[in-house]
This record gives sequence, C-alpha cells and structure tokens, in this order.
Amino acid sequence: MRRPGELEPVPRRSTVEIVAAELRSAIMYGALPPGSQLGEAELATRLGISRGPLREAMQRLVQEGLLHSEPHRGLFVITLDHADVEDVYLSRLAIERAACVLVMARNRGEAVARLTEALDRLVAAARERDRVAMSDADQAFHAVLVSASGSPRLERMAQTLLVETRMCLNELQDTYPEPDELVQEHRRIVDAIADGAEERLLRLIEEHMTGSIERLRPSARPLDSDPAS
Repeated sequence: MRRPGELEPVPRRSTVEIVAAELRSAIMYGALPPGSQLGEAELATRLGISRGPLREAMQRLVQEGLLHSEPHRGLFVITLDHADVEDVYLSRLAIERAACVLVMARNRGEAVARLTEALDRLVAAARERDRVAMSDADQAFHAVLVSASGSPRLERMAQTLLVETRMCLNELQDTYPEPDELVQEHRRIVDAIADGAEERLLRLIEEHMTGSIERLRPSARPLDSDPAS
C-alpha cells in the first residue's frame, strides 16, 4: 500500500492509448452517438494526429466491442437494443460479484477508504441533482470497486461495460434513480464491505444490477431512436 507522500513512477501513455481514451470518452458521453460513422480524415484533423495511431486506436475499440466494421463502408459506433442493455448489466453483475469476493478476501480497509471517497463524490453530485455528475460519480464508484479487487483482468473487462452502461444512461436518463435512492444503494455497499458481510454485499450487488435492468425495461423504444417518433 502506498504511504502518504511516497513518490511513484508516473505512468507513460502512448499516443494510441491517449487517442483510444479520447474516442472511448466521446462514445461514452454521446459526442460520437450510437450508429455514427467514424471518418478517419476528420478525426485525425480534430485530434491533431496522423492516421496511423488513429487507426490503431480505432482497432482497439473494435476489439473492445465499442466499434464495429461494415465491409466497404468503414467503422461505426455500436447501437444497443434492450437485449443488449440486459446483457451489459448481467455481465457487470458477474464481474462485480467476482470483484466483491476478492475485495472481501484481501484488504477491505483500503477498499472502504477508496469507496468512501467515491461515495462522497456521488453525494456531492446528488446534492446538486446534477444528472451528468451523478452518472460520472456512479461509474467511478463501480470502477473503484472493481479496481479494489486487485485484478487487472476484471478491470479491463469492466472498462468496456462501463462505457456501454453510460451509453444506455445517456438515452434513458428518465429512468435513472432519484438522487437519495442512488446514494443509499451505494452507501449500503460500502457498509457491507466495512462490516465484513460478504453474503449481504453479494445480495446488494445483485439487487443493484437487476434493479437497473428493471428500471430500463419499461421503455419500448430502441436506445438510439428519436423519443418524439
């Protein structure tokens, strides 16, 4: 565990990693909306890079499942239907359950400290009733939960699923929980870890994910359709 004030090497990121992160963020926040085509020349100009690193970064996102290739047409941002939404949350459930088991078997104290900081950010966003900030804090909380497991493979799998989750929430903000409800759901998760209550923790994670599926299920329209249509 890092001691306060201890210096550590600064991670170096390649141009490809930086570009992939920019594209991932643009997809997550809807700047590159579902179904949109990625134009190489335009993106290279906007990002101020050559096409080589851009192509490599886009291929990474193809491998992650955030972009798909259509023969003779190019690369497109994926679209998500309601079956995809359910699959995203069930996949997250599998990953976060595994992460929780590892957290309980390892350093619970460190996990609680990190999750409490993440919860504080969620509380602040909920106090302002800022839906975008709440979504950011919600995503960050779950990223910290998986990270606290100490498993880089679980982290890698969770990363793409969290982007897809945000794509769902961008289209379906009206189904998002009320601020107080969202905070309490996450507070109970932190409390279960602090209490060493693994069975309760796993039940809470399952309820959190299946509850999200239920909240999203009532909408009958495709996630990338015009709500006025």
